[in-house]
Amino acid sequence: MVDLVLDLCGYEAEHDLTRLRAVEPAVGSGAFLEVMVERLVRSRRKHAPDLPWQDLRDSLRGWDVQRKHVLRCRAKAVEVLTAAGCPEQTARELAEAWLRVGDFLLIDHRERAADLVIGNPPYIRIEDIEADLLAAYRKACPTMGGRADIYVGFFERGLDLLAPGGRLGFICADRWMRNQYGKRLREKVVSGGYAMETSLIMHDAPAFVDEVSAYPAITVLRRDTQGPAVLGDATRSFEAADADGFRDWARGSRMSFRSPGVTANRIPTWHGTSESWPDGSPAVLAWLERLAAECPPLQDERTGTRISIGVATGADAVYVTRDAQAAEAERMLPLSMATDTKSGSFVWSGHYLVNPWDEHGLVDLDRWPRMAEYFGHHSAALRGRSIARRSGGTWFRTIDRVSMELLTRSTLLLQDMKAHIHPVLAPAGFYPHHNLYYLVSDAWDMEALGGLLLSEAVEKQVSAYCVKMRGNTMRFQAQYLRRVRVPELAGIPGPVLNELKAAFRARDRARATTAALRAYGLDSLPD
Repeated sequence: MVDLVLDLCGYEAEHDLTRLRAVEPAVGSGAFLEVMVERLVRSRRKHAPDLPWQDLRDSLRGWDVQRKHVLRCRAKAVEVLTAAGCPEQTARELAEAWLRVGDFLLIDHRERAADLVIGNPPYIRIEDIEADLLAAYRKACPTMGGRADIYVGFFERGLDLLAPGGRLGFICADRWMRNQYGKRLREKVVSGGYAMETSLIMHDAPAFVDEVSAYPAITVLRRDTQGPAVLGDATRSFEAADADGFRDWARGSRMSFRSPGVTANRIPTWHGTSESWPDGSPAVLAWLERLAAECPPLQDERTGTRISIGVATGADAVYVTRDAQAAEAERMLPLSMATDTKSGSFVWSGHYLVNPWDEHGLVDLDRWPRMAEYFGHHSAALRGRSIARRSGGTWFRTIDRVSMELLTRSTLLLQDMKAHIHPVLAPAGFYPHHNLYYLVSDAWDMEALGGLLLSEAVEKQVSAYCVKMRGNTMRFQAQYLRRVRVPELAGIPGPVLNELKAAFRARDRARATTAALRAYGLDSLPD
């Protein structure tokens, strides 16, 4: 992995590395740093054998917040340098100049710009960062908005360091390319003068010594205008031979590459929007662009089609119950749960929401003594929620308001994480729980729309836009469903709508796909 990242960034002994400045933002155990020093030494031997060792002082720079990591990496650097003939005292001075204790995100980088920023940034969730430190990171790194993990800040500061033509090469999570929290970073890339050169997805590949669930990718960005880009996907069988083959192919001009451990394509350009970046073959990306130009979005005011998520409570153990007598009958709201959709038909499991809302807003607890008693019994759990602490006297509210109007409508339900799209129609009178996304529509026949959603034509769009979990499990979240394009409803012939309805009732995915292709005016889907 280290060799591949360095090769893709052009940090190779065949080039004169003594003229470059390479930065590693978080050296850790030295996996990258040691190889970088070895390559620098070989490059000096080949291109500048008479260059004084001291003149390499600015060739490398690395940081880490843990002093033990810096000391370990200094020792490795000294070992490599002295083995190459560098005097020990000079080697120690170089190692101390190269490697420093410090937080890359908070350091004032006033030294010369970097030709390369390379490494494996830390993956730390915001929940695990102290509040004051997180505030400092967000002040220093504006792209770290929302629930952005810390690696987003490393991308931002690394890109800021690049000289014109410089490259950033990271192996780390690729979630920022498709998640909402990555939007600011995507905007920085597309509007800040950067170009995507390589994106090699490594979700199923053995990218690290220890198996981790970080959904990594090798990402190479360059401070330059956007040109053709390389998009690849490695499998669990990815090995050194696959890495070598991919590297050699990426340097050439052939449009596609396939080996036992990786498939890849060269695409003419990268995405020019801060919306989630789809992945796929050149044919799939061209198809998505054509759909965006010719077809309306699934969520559309003209058809009254809306995508949303079910009610979040902040305390499901209290609000969600199968006890129909927990409160007054009028306050017991039948809930649609993910378990109700497993069979493909809606089968209610008997869950209720103890509902503190009516059409006017939060109810007066004094008017509902049984519900008041129930909430009072669970007062500690309810008052301990952040929404309750902010709400004062309305401590019994759920996070989301219940829209009573939704109870009058049937809903198409979608579970978030599934291997395949799995729409299920729930009748009016049931309210979706927050582990379900749902669609309502004024104009569409809900069974016909369900048939369209069941098809591979829609799933292929979601697959391109969404974050994928291990084993290619897809996320059917609202932000991705809203990227889906559908045929103009008025242009779909009646027989095709009837066929979509029949396919949905039969849960016949192949039949739904055939009907959907007719609705889209397609002969087949792109590979």
